[in-house]
Amino acid sequence: MPSRLHRPLAALLPVLFLGLAACGGDDGVKPTDIDGPQGFEAVEIAGEQGSAPEVTWKGQMEAGDLEVKTIVEGDGEPVAKGETVTTNLWVGNGFSKTEAYSTYGAEGGGAQPIAVDEEELAPIFVKALEGQTKGSRVAVVGSAEEAFGENGQPALGIGDGDTVLLIADLMADPKPVKPQRVPASQMPKVVERDGVVKRLSFAGVKKPAADGELLRSVVKRGTGAVVTEDMTVTANYLGQVYDAKRPFDESYSKEPVPFSLQEVVKGWTYGLSGVKVGSRVLLQIPPDLGYGEQDQEKIPANSTLYFVVDIVSAE
Repeated sequence: MPSRLHRPLAALLPVLFLGLAACGGDDGVKPTDIDGPQGFEAVEIAGEQGSAPEVTWKGQMEAGDLEVKTIVEGDGEPVAKGETVTTNLWVGNGFSKTEAYSTYGAEGGGAQPIAVDEEELAPIFVKALEGQTKGSRVAVVGSAEEAFGENGQPALGIGDGDTVLLIADLMADPKPVKPQRVPASQMPKVVERDGVVKRLSFAGVKKPAADGELLRSVVKRGTGAVVTEDMTVTANYLGQVYDAKRPFDESYSKEPVPFSLQEVVKGWTYGLSGVKVGSRVLLQIPPDLGYGEQDQEKIPANSTLYFVVDIVSAE
């Protein structure tokens, strides 16, 4: 899958898988020696759903089996096994009373699409997501063993005897955005060499506003199936930011790439939906449907993204 199309997932991966080795302290004190508050008695959680939680520790936390508490109940659909839900995460170590991981803010990468898969997710994440309604804030406490397995999660600094607090904000499904159809003359020109797409030229294209619209121009209409938001699409593509001399990513020099429209930036999800296979499409994607405030390699924060996409197949 093309890394430049995805929300940044790399920082999330250590959280999702079980640890491989125990992480022990060297001060002689074990979490099991602490006679502290049990479970949710050890912590206060404040703040609005969707924003970074405000966590106040009352003491070192003790916990065993995974306990779930719905702090805010959303009014969206329940999340089923196998479904993907966009989620913000906060993980704390109840023994050291510290934050171990967070997706909130620019450095955290923002809300991430997570598939509820018991074979891929540690038990604490399955417990927080499966069956919960979108729009909810859910907290889970438990021992590191119950949360991640017998070795804890060393990648997060959580040892096998520690306790874990997870706070998960299940984000409501965004309202679909309908792309505004524009003529090709309003979009950058595709520059080819020997029939291969090389870059985009912005000559004559007005600098986009930060709060601009999602624009689409179908410059070649295909005759295949109509693409829908739940499909996996195989395509050639090239992406460039406004007035850049070179693309930040492309596949024309390689091979067409398959990707799920549920796992890419929303500008692709909405921009390609309704287009027929075999089409060439130009997209202008505003920051809120791209990477927003999150810097990417070769893509500054708050960038409007431009793409040329040739849809090869969809299923």
